[in-house]
Amino acid sequence: MNIGLGGQAPHFCVHIANRPPLDEYQHDVYRPMRPGEIADIARQTGNHWRKIFNVFAKLAYLLDNEGYDSWQALRDHSLLQEGSRYALLFSPPDLNALAPQALLLGKGYGDSLGLTEESGGPLRWQMPGFATLNGGRLILCPYFDYRQLSNIKLLYLKELIEA
Repeated sequence: MNIGLGGQAPHFCVHIANRPPLDEYQHDVYRPMRPGEIADIARQTGNHWRKIFNVFAKLAYLLDNEGYDSWQALRDHSLLQEGSRYALLFSPPDLNALAPQALLLGKGYGDSLGLTEESGGPLRWQMPGFATLNGGRLILCPYFDYRQLSNIKLLYLKELIEA
């Protein structure tokens, strides 16, 4: 069962180990975000979640700008809302039922799930910070933070996804 936020039939799922620290996100449900909800989370929780949503929007914009003029517009008007092809999942990936494309955020999360090579798992490192499974259908990448996933690393991630 997927737990998180996003469109009804996402083609691209991002798995994250934590949730926004607000009561509303502590329940095991899956639903689309409401317009303005990303801004509300950032306003209530601070810079950490703002960075996560911003990096997610930058990646989504690189992959398909959906006709928006900027990643900020995509974030504010489409990302994780009804009809979005993206999902942010608080549940771990089910390796037997992956979305067409899935990301796992952070080596620590991959280790805790037993998915990295070091923990005896099936993910294989492509370069520091990036590991893949099933021909790239599941990619472990750095956490969505500007320092860990710079613009150059975002471009590399885009190439891995499109390969």
